[in-house]
Amino acid sequence: MNTKGYLKEIYPVLPVKDVTEAVEFYVKKLGFKLAFTDTTDAYGYAGVSRDGVEIHLQWHDSVEWVKGVDRPMLRIYVENIEALYLEYKTQNVFHDNTSLKETPWGTMEFAFYDLYGNGLTFSRSV
Repeated sequence: MNTKGYLKEIYPVLPVKDVTEAVEFYVKKLGFKLAFTDTTDAYGYAGVSRDGVEIHLQWHDSVEWVKGVDRPMLRIYVENIEALYLEYKTQNVFHDNTSLKETPWGTMEFAFYDLYGNGLTFSRSV
């Protein structure tokens, strides 16, 4: 069966404890825009977008936030990674070890976690 051309887009859904706070983080700190929301409280579902990338944010109950549970890691391709790195550096979102670096697998990248431990890696080919 030939599936070429069937898959068009992907919208990752990240678990969050508070949808309102998560949207605020992605909009105010990471430069995304609110694409949609189904509620104005913490217990809903929303989407944010920037430059054609859309991420969905979904409330998850506190019983699902057990210590040691792995969170998703997104890898987002960026054309001007140096400019984005400098932009995010001014937003106080980096952790102590966040740096822009060239990897052995041929990318330039940086990574950090959002408010709820979801990993965000931004990269471009070298």
